[in-house]
Amino acid sequence: MDSYAVIGHPIGHSKSPHIHALFAEQTGQAMRYGAVLAPLDGFADTVRRLVGEGYLGFNVTVPFKGEAFDLADRLTDRALRAGAVNTLKVEDDGRLLGENTDGVGLVADLTRNLGMELRGREIVLLGAGGAVRGVLAPLLAEAPAGLHLANRTGSRAERLARDFAELGPVTGGGLDSLAGRRAHLVINGTSAGLDDEVPPLPDDLLHPGANCYDMMYADRPTAFLRWAKAHGAGRTADGLGMLVEQAAESFALWRGVRPRTEPVIRALRPVQP
Repeated sequence: MDSYAVIGHPIGHSKSPHIHALFAEQTGQAMRYGAVLAPLDGFADTVRRLVGEGYLGFNVTVPFKGEAFDLADRLTDRALRAGAVNTLKVEDDGRLLGENTDGVGLVADLTRNLGMELRGREIVLLGAGGAVRGVLAPLLAEAPAGLHLANRTGSRAERLARDFAELGPVTGGGLDSLAGRRAHLVINGTSAGLDDEVPPLPDDLLHPGANCYDMMYADRPTAFLRWAKAHGAGRTADGLGMLVEQAAESFALWRGVRPRTEPVIRALRPVQP
């Protein structure tokens, strides 16, 4: 039976084994998928050991996406753009292919599962770290009217915007750059939710009925989504659907068959926030 795994530190919270078990059952694939805790200084050794044991692919989560990028022998265009790898595939010649499925997973959840229109819309994306960098190119490919990055350290957002400027209308600045700006969609890509906090945002940031999305997921609405509801947001959602959609992209890369994501999202959380 073919073996796959998610590698991270920590890893006990990961939903990936459950997700891929549901995908395998749905598509009739003979495979097993586990969770592997790698030492903080031992990611590459862990991957090499597992490849030696016959594993055919890996999902990679924090804090190893940068190391996975460096370890890969070949990188897809999406991985090169993202500067990080969340999926590794062992190719027939034993080399490692690095892919990044985060951005395409986000766009799939926004557009297909949630019915959010991106083309011609004003989007605000909070944050300027690796999670944000990984989703920028797929978001810009949807042709928004504008995409503004807002980050506590404005220079990071400005630099990131310059890196992606040739792909579309992207700008960046500090959180104060949101003053007077109105958005149809606000995406939280910061880690503030880990502390149940929300960045300081203008009360009038949202267009009437604007949508809000948190790339983090939790069993209850995040601080950002609670802020969104309190400020008149239309539809709100967390990142569980993104997690499932990016996993489906990995599964398709490994197995050559694309699973249906809707029943898996329902199984993981029957009631959406």
